[in-house]
Amino acid sequence: MDTFVSQTRKRYIDGTTDEQREPVWKKFKEEECNQGIVKEDVKEDAYLTEFSQPWQKIEAEGLDCDYALLFPKEEADCLYTQLEEEVVYLTDKTKIQVFGKVYNVPRKQATCGDAGLTYNYSGVSLQASPWTPTLEYIRDAVTKATGQTFNFVLINRYKDGHDHMGEHRDDERELDPLCPIASVSLGAVRDFVFRHRESRGKQCRRQINPVKLELAHGSLLLMNSPTNTHWYHSLPARKRVLTPRINLTFRRILQDGKK
Repeated sequence: MDTFVSQTRKRYIDGTTDEQREPVWKKFKEEECNQGIVKEDVKEDAYLTEFSQPWQKIEAEGLDCDYALLFPKEEADCLYTQLEEEVVYLTDKTKIQVFGKVYNVPRKQATCGDAGLTYNYSGVSLQASPWTPTLEYIRDAVTKATGQTFNFVLINRYKDGHDHMGEHRDDERELDPLCPIASVSLGAVRDFVFRHRESRGKQCRRQINPVKLELAHGSLLLMNSPTNTHWYHSLPARKRVLTPRINLTFRRILQDGKK
């Protein structure tokens, strides 16, 4: 598969140069990680530090994404551990409807967000649970890095490479079309594949190469408009992957049709 990843752009989210940059995140204290919570003073110090990591631009026809490492390994490890303790996944298998057929979702799911928000996709309606301290912390870090605000997160936990996500587009009506979808990856590195809607299936109308990425531990992928209009994305099964991955996709849901 061909990828369309440009060279790292020599610009940073805060406008600084290489010489001006400082370390992005302050290290978590060991005892605070062991307690499984984000202390308020650590939270303030960390996410208020300027995000200044270089972005990679990922482009193709109708595809516009940005990719960067948001958290260094030590902090990403800590956040993963905290999410394993905090997030309560749906106890019943979530079912989705695709072309009239009903399937079990091959992964664990949970949702968190502002009070009263509901997310609907593929015949499923998921009501948001309250934000946990760690999810608030990651959300605020994403906001600091992107300049975008988010009121909802969909959490997918893949126990190993057998768990996967089929091709789909995040184009539901309640999503704010002006807001990108921010995807944070923690845990196992997994392949992520974009496929143009006109190049899918046996009777595809055009030959457009898919775009394949590897989403690293602690990374942030920003899917900008009009990506979800033209491109499907998936997380294919990878039997050689033996460890879990947690993915957080932050979104902005319109409340009562208002932005």
